Amino acid sequence: MGPPGAGKTTVGRIVAHKLGLPVIDVDDNVLETTWKMPVAAKLAAIGGERFLEEEGQALCNFSASGCVVSLTGSNPLHAEAMQHLKQTGLVVYLDVHSEDIIQRLTRMKVNRIVGQEAGVSMKDILQYRKQFYEKWLDVRVLCGTGDTVEEVAEKVLKAVERYQNHAGETYVSTRSDSRGSSNQKTYFSDVVVEGLATDGGLYVPKNGFPKMDAREWLRLADMSYPERALVLLEKCIHPLDVSAVDLREMVFKAYGSNFSSEAVAPVKHLMHNQYVLELFHGPTASFKDLALQLMPQLFAYCLPSMCNYLILVATSGDTGSAVLSGFSRLSSTDRQRTGVLVFFPEEGVSDIQKLQMMSYKEGNARAVSVLSDFDFCQRSIKRMFGESGLTGYLAVEYGTVLSTANSINWARLLPQVVYHSSAYLNLCRDGVITFGEPIDVCIPTGNFGNAMSAVYAKQMGIPIRKVICASNHNRIITDFISTGEYDLRGRPLILSHSPAIDILKSSNLERFIYHVSEGDSRLVKDLFTCLDKQQHFQVPEPLLSRIQQEVQAGWCSEDDCLASIQSVHTQTGYVMDTHTAVAKVVADRLQDDSCPVVLCSTAHYGKFAPAVFKALQIQNIPEDPVEQLKKVGSTASRPEIHRDMMACLEESGRRGHTVCQADYGVLVEEMENMIQDSFLKVV
Repeated sequence: MGPPGAGKTTVGRIVAHKLGLPVIDVDDNVLETTWKMPVAAKLAAIGGERFLEEEGQALCNFSASGCVVSLTGSNPLHAEAMQHLKQTGLVVYLDVHSEDIIQRLTRMKVNRIVGQEAGVSMKDILQYRKQFYEKWLDVRVLCGTGDTVEEVAEKVLKAVERYQNHAGETYVSTRSDSRGSSNQKTYFSDVVVEGLATDGGLYVPKNGFPKMDAREWLRLADMSYPERALVLLEKCIHPLDVSAVDLREMVFKAYGSNFSSEAVAPVKHLMHNQYVLELFHGPTASFKDLALQLMPQLFAYCLPSMCNYLILVATSGDTGSAVLSGFSRLSSTDRQRTGVLVFFPEEGVSDIQKLQMMSYKEGNARAVSVLSDFDFCQRSIKRMFGESGLTGYLAVEYGTVLSTANSINWARLLPQVVYHSSAYLNLCRDGVITFGEPIDVCIPTGNFGNAMSAVYAKQMGIPIRKVICASNHNRIITDFISTGEYDLRGRPLILSHSPAIDILKSSNLERFIYHVSEGDSRLVKDLFTCLDKQQHFQVPEPLLSRIQQEVQAGWCSEDDCLASIQSVHTQTGYVMDTHTAVAKVVADRLQDDSCPVVLCSTAHYGKFAPAVFKALQIQNIPEDPVEQLKKVGSTASRPEIHRDMMACLEESGRRGHTVCQADYGVLVEEMENMIQDSFLKVV
């Protein structure tokens, strides 16, 4: 299936020949045989509207099996005909660039296309038809500009093979030996719901990420963010886990009018060779929205039908409100089976972050603060997952299963690969680089999920030279990458102006070590078991060398963070949030100016207004967070004040919230109370 001029007939013949199957061309073997006249003559005789109906009816009367069928470009416009075909066939969409199509049709002098008339451009016809191809596809074959029919045919064969080999796209734990003899297969739909592997490890795709070639990437350069996301996620999620049509609906819902920028994740020039990837245009004004507007939809789609699920989340600030926002947008039916409980450090988030979380207090969702730090919250949740007695009791007593929406969940991490890829494509589209030229990315890093997704984007084929990890004064990641030693012994967490990276135990570092050790799950298990028991591990010297080839790291003091905000504002009028400032300081120190560097701006500056006031030396600061946001917004010429964050805070007011002692038993009790309030007891 595909537009006229996509090469369906020729590709169909090549594919049929290689598979040893007969080939049927609908134009020649069905329509002209049925009508006893050329297709062009039929169209000229009866007109486009009646032609589509008679063409569709001819296809409804057609049946075949064990063959390759090349559809006409207009077949997908007839719903009944396509429903008939999909009952017994796999629909492969040849997604060819419209400019390639127009050039081919011009050379062929085609005059038998429905809708081809005076005043209607071929580009308009192709754009109109695209919605129908997207509606009926089972598998997309993304054709690069200049691909030969032989290359397209080879892609079709690989796509069909992938579709038929669901067992080839499974997931393994970072701590389990994937070479073992177990017949248990873990698919995407399993890892989305389970979150954490039963052995305490994190799920990763057994065979890594699919690699895309330069011509495929260049096809994405002219696409919108949702279109890019759809193509990339289709390549990473097997269609038998989530169908292409359903995935499209989720993606376009996730990245639509709920974002304040139509570009979703725009890239803005900052100064010199530095560019800012603005990841704060979602409803809660942080980069977490890029994953958490999609992840809840994937979670609900993959849910088994017989039980309820409680999503447990630890947050250092931004994840909490993003999770609550994402799950609040699910259908009422899905919300009835899904609860969300967020734990956050009472003194470890900004006032505005706290107010954002407090604005979600209806239905099966709540946020609870803990008189401790983020690491205690995260450690407690991991312990709940690991206690079989507790999880068994919840399943039997309440029919409830625990899951997570932190970045330990694969469905949280995967969508983040998209925005790193999209940033590079934006630079290509805008003429800053040509595809193949390298960039560096600098990421404020705490839990390592954002950095890990950049590593995965590189694995897919994005020419990222260095992933630069930027820490604040807690600098656990910087110390580890510099020395190979991960040491929590006697190391206190020190609160900072950049609370989202006030983290000492970095969960996604486990995925990174698995990646650089080339899947050495025994090593990963030994290292992180040692960390759990002794609060310390040291990687071997050869592995440290590989780590340092893949990533760089540096840290930023509180004074340097604020000074950077002030300096950039003075020079450009741009106001960075504190986390972006951490990235800017580290990039200035480590990046050599030989290629562009993209700074990941992970939150809107308004979420950290008091620190921004201090940096810009603004006096007479209002006490009310809403008024703070208005005042700091009036200071910045760019970026603009965040409309959704302001509306959310004005609605939330000064609501109270539950505060828990730093006691694991108290958190378990709070979790059980949440289940009792949310779900009916199983009788």
